[in-house]
Amino acid sequence: MLRRLGGLFGAVLLLTGVAGCAKRAPEAEAGKGSTTGTTVYVARRVRTLDTDRPVVDALAVREGKVLATGPKDEVLAAAGPGARVVDLGDATVVPGLTDAHGHLAGLGSGLVTVNLEGASSKAEALERVAAAPETAYQGEWLIGRGWDQNDWPEKAFPSRVDLDAKHPKTPVALSRVDGHALWVNSEALRRARIGRDTKDPAGGRILRGPDGEPTGVLVDNAMDLVFAVLPPPTDAQHEAQLAAALARCAQVGLTGVHDAGMDLRTFRLLQRWDRDGKLPLRVYAMADGQTAEREAYLKEGPFQGRLLTLRAVKLSLDGALGSRGAALHQDYSDEPGHKGLLLLSPEEYEVRVKSFMARGFQVCTHAIGDRANTLVLDALTRAAEATGTKDGRHRVEHAQVLRLEDIDRLGRGGFIASVQPTHATSDMPWAEARVGPERIRGAYAWQRLKASGAVLALGSDFPVERPDVLGGLYAARTRQDAGGKPQAGWYPDQRLSGQEALEGFTVGAAYAAFAEGQRGRLKPGMDADFVALSVDPVDAPTAELPGATVRLTVVAGTEVFRAPAR
Repeated sequence: MLRRLGGLFGAVLLLTGVAGCAKRAPEAEAGKGSTTGTTVYVARRVRTLDTDRPVVDALAVREGKVLATGPKDEVLAAAGPGARVVDLGDATVVPGLTDAHGHLAGLGSGLVTVNLEGASSKAEALERVAAAPETAYQGEWLIGRGWDQNDWPEKAFPSRVDLDAKHPKTPVALSRVDGHALWVNSEALRRARIGRDTKDPAGGRILRGPDGEPTGVLVDNAMDLVFAVLPPPTDAQHEAQLAAALARCAQVGLTGVHDAGMDLRTFRLLQRWDRDGKLPLRVYAMADGQTAEREAYLKEGPFQGRLLTLRAVKLSLDGALGSRGAALHQDYSDEPGHKGLLLLSPEEYEVRVKSFMARGFQVCTHAIGDRANTLVLDALTRAAEATGTKDGRHRVEHAQVLRLEDIDRLGRGGFIASVQPTHATSDMPWAEARVGPERIRGAYAWQRLKASGAVLALGSDFPVERPDVLGGLYAARTRQDAGGKPQAGWYPDQRLSGQEALEGFTVGAAYAAFAEGQRGRLKPGMDADFVALSVDPVDAPTAELPGATVRLTVVAGTEVFRAPAR
């Protein structure tokens, strides 16, 4: 284990760099080399999203806030003599980019365990597992994530037998890319006491062969049978993984993350880092409302620190479309007789919604399938009326497949659609096969959601997708893969403009966190959160976005990431 921890720390040191959890000193950092504690940033273009001054070429920062924006000479005059000046050359500066739906603990684990993302065949996935790094172990268990059978030629789920050949005695647990299915070997099944006679838990499926034996794939709540015996990361592993995740976010240009379902252990660690000035990014935490830890969150209520906020709860009503766990009104088009899974009964879901609303929490619910979305809208509407929290900005996380009438209800009800552009471009090769040509009209339907009046908050759902926000901006504008296919975009009428996409990662995300008065735009008095990019995400040809780079990430006036000089 010591050898494994040593490897883990080495990996984190390589990943963290300038964006690690070093103590923050915003005033000293922003004013480094100046006598006024003020820094002026000059760029080819500064997109403020301020309607009074939408595009300028300079901004001044003092004490973590935007002091002034405008022409360079005007901003220099406002900054006063002795201000530090940073020339960003041909970069475009935009307000701080926020991922409105990610999972920091999952991202950190994925950075140091077996990464199966992008494996084009089962054989390639097995090769990666066989070459697992030392950091991929939790206790005796070999851990990994990211496989997707839809990317393999056979399109079929894998089995325990595939893993047993190389790992007959070591328990192996590999999460699917969406986090809603688990591929395990026979030793893992043995330790979890899963056999022929084990019944499917409510909201879960144990996939079985013709002989009735478990195949080694567990869907949704059935995964909990393994998680119950899987040892958690050590404290050292946990801290190193979180540091790596935060560093990665800063590297890709994120100044903030909405963490969708934070466990209590991670929340306590981030509370300590925030108190000690070691948290590099803003984190808007959604309490994990799915497990027994919800009782502790309910008892303590919302929390506001310096960069850490907790005033929301995350609930999950159904599974994912890729593993056919999303709850549909009618059968899956490619699996007759199956309508998906509900992870909570409608009655239990509504009880939890009301209890958290009454305690002052914003309710954020994972809903992929059209049935799950209907149930969420029904329950949120009733609970908001019952608790008097109609202005609670309650959120539908993913809002992925909806009936057209429910899209209208979502907007009319004042609910927020928290959607992930790269889900559409990842799912487009097979999504219509799951739901058919009629239901697909209400799937990944961003323009229809906007037309309903819903605010869009954009994210990635990392580590399900990569946290690279430039990729999210590209997917939102094109609905194409990185190679530019399909040529016109997948259901191109639902594409977002460059302005709409940028707003989704800035003002939309800020509104979804009750922070539109502090963040999302670059205006005097607002938080000095911004990012310098090598391209203009609004006007640049979309083909330039996938290869673009982040040059600087600034949070509350502190430079938390700067790209190496070329």
